[in-house]
Amino acid sequence: MQYRIIFSFIFILLFAVQTNAQQPLPVTVKVNSVAKTDTALKNKSVGVLQHTNGLLASNLPAAADGKKGYNHVPLAGEKSYFGEKNDYVNDFVRKYLELHYNTLGNVQGRSSTPFSVIDDVLEKKNLPKELKYLAVIESALKHNAVSSAGAVGPWQLMKTTAEMMGLTVTRKNDERKDMLKSTSAATKYLELLYSQLNDWLLVIAAYNSGPVPVQKAIERTGSHSFWDIKPYLPQETQGHVLAFIATASIFENLSKFINLGSIPVDFKFGKEEEAPAPVPAAVASSKDGGAKPIAIAPVSKVSWTDEELKNMTMVRISEPLFLDYIAQDINFDKKTLARWNNDYDLFIFKTYPTPYYNLRIPKDKLETFLSKKEGISKRSKVYFATIK
Repeated sequence: MQYRIIFSFIFILLFAVQTNAQQPLPVTVKVNSVAKTDTALKNKSVGVLQHTNGLLASNLPAAADGKKGYNHVPLAGEKSYFGEKNDYVNDFVRKYLELHYNTLGNVQGRSSTPFSVIDDVLEKKNLPKELKYLAVIESALKHNAVSSAGAVGPWQLMKTTAEMMGLTVTRKNDERKDMLKSTSAATKYLELLYSQLNDWLLVIAAYNSGPVPVQKAIERTGSHSFWDIKPYLPQETQGHVLAFIATASIFENLSKFINLGSIPVDFKFGKEEEAPAPVPAAVASSKDGGAKPIAIAPVSKVSWTDEELKNMTMVRISEPLFLDYIAQDINFDKKTLARWNNDYDLFIFKTYPTPYYNLRIPKDKLETFLSKKEGISKRSKVYFATIK
């Protein structure tokens, strides 16, 4: 972990040195995208902004209201931001509250003092107020929290990260435990990450994994969307971003429901609920390798075509299987498989409404899947154990 962060910082510093050593060149990029050093980067978006390579967040241009040009932090219900993932995000938030309302309630009860300190730092830097909820999922606002990897304090800073952000870390004086000083250091790191990534979900991902895995995922997919690069990020990082979205959404807009332990079924996340789409017939694998029909709950807001629904079937699984392995073993497109199972993360992160999941696969791949399911399961257990 520590070496990964060291490498990540070396990457950022070398990037900054390289770009600052030359006269800054403006690069046109899409809104919510990463600033690239390639000046030939093509713009494929109608709405664009000018971003300068190597530009630190502290020097970001001011917006019309006089504040720095930061994008806002997206919360559940913002359909204009989440698009086709909107219902997925809303469902995740619902289940997250049901599972963690006790912890969220405890944090809520003692959040006044730490939040006032954090809010003051965020306000002075003109950073979005929602960033304070990162400290909630990092440490539940505990100033003396220590992780198994050696991260310390409310912002769970590693020693190398903390020192590079200006903190003193010794046995006698570990400033990572100081709420004010650690917040100043953490926000400085967040500013640095934002100057390179320009999207808060990507920043939260990089805060957890370091910027290098995020940059590699972007290069691999050619996309600056968290949802596109998500499958290529560490599993812990994927869950970290989703937990942040849920926590920020709950504290900002749903705090009155924390003590209830659930969100009313008729609650609208800033929009009207859409009618559920039809679902395909499904099967469940039996011990003898056969298949039998099972009942399936409707899935809301499904963007499948009629042809896909016609060629789709379901298999009930009781343990998470890595989608990449499934796609590889049944010789099926990975992106399509992920789109067909767009609520799969709820199952992986134990926020699914049932202890089983109805995996959607092509009908003509059913026998292949059943024959290779045991091998996929063994490899998936190793994979999930490695990335947690």
